[in-house]
Amino acid sequence: MKILIAILVFSAIVLFHELGHFLLAKANGIQVNEFSLGLGPTLIGFTKGETKYSIKLLPFGGACMMEGEDDASDNPRAFPNKSVWARISVVFAGPFFNFIMAFVFAYILVCMNGTLLPNISVMDGYPAQEAGIESGDRLVKINHFYLDSYNDLLVYLQFHQGEEAVITYEHDGKEYQTTLTPKFSEDEQRYLYGFASDGTMTHGNAISNIKHAFFESRYYVYLTFQSLRMLFTGKVGVNDLSGPVGIVSTVGDSYESAVKSDGARGGIEILFVWIVFLSVNLGVMNLLPIPALDGGRLLFLIIEAIRRKRIDPQKEGFVHLVGIVLLLGLMVLVMFNDIRKLFM
Repeated sequence: MKILIAILVFSAIVLFHELGHFLLAKANGIQVNEFSLGLGPTLIGFTKGETKYSIKLLPFGGACMMEGEDDASDNPRAFPNKSVWARISVVFAGPFFNFIMAFVFAYILVCMNGTLLPNISVMDGYPAQEAGIESGDRLVKINHFYLDSYNDLLVYLQFHQGEEAVITYEHDGKEYQTTLTPKFSEDEQRYLYGFASDGTMTHGNAISNIKHAFFESRYYVYLTFQSLRMLFTGKVGVNDLSGPVGIVSTVGDSYESAVKSDGARGGIEILFVWIVFLSVNLGVMNLLPIPALDGGRLLFLIIEAIRRKRIDPQKEGFVHLVGIVLLLGLMVLVMFNDIRKLFM
């Protein structure tokens, strides 16, 4: 059951991504030949108008296959025969829909649970206390990073351990600034500024929660970008990556654990958290300028818009082909690691 639920969550995120491409293609008068969920042979399918709608054998991935997207076509409604701005909107729509999905579910979570404010209690003998920060003060920024919730602070500190920081905080309605150098804690084996959450929650209204949902989404965007930075700088390796198999397994396990500890509501909440996290990840990853991904296609389209001349389709196609081969190789490696971890 847990695996089925995890697959449904993963499939819904991919489907919404492809729905973005589909709706903008239709809006721009582009012929869509097939809209599918999954990969491989077709299990179920029907045709309505010019488009075939289908569910494939492998429940990972999906596709919005447009006329002329990968092959030359004389059809005036083919993807390559539309204006560059129409094509940019279609390609960008997939990642953008993922960000919309993340925001909607972040909003639901904020409405359900409220927001843990960055109000703090101060620890004795640490830099925060020495700088005059008091328990009950509210942290506003760390360096130039605005803090809407205490979780924002935690994710920032996760990637900036041991660094000196300029702290902006609010005391009795006025803002102050101080520079803190963290102190190493022998007990916790990490650097600390000397503050912790005081547990203050806010349950906003329908309007104020829009702001909190925006920053909740930003939390996962920041987490994704910083994780990518660690990958590119060698702080984490390819073996630490997870593909669809690993993601489904992890989502299923966390759902089962949440249901056991907190009941049905806990299970729903953890699924919503995963939807936000995975939607943001899919959106960010697809905007990277990597050949074969949406970001790679966008790069060629932006160059075309600047030059006012299309890049040779054969050269562009070759670049994307190389990208597909490399991505498939990476996917095989990641899937092998995922399967190996399942039996470790």
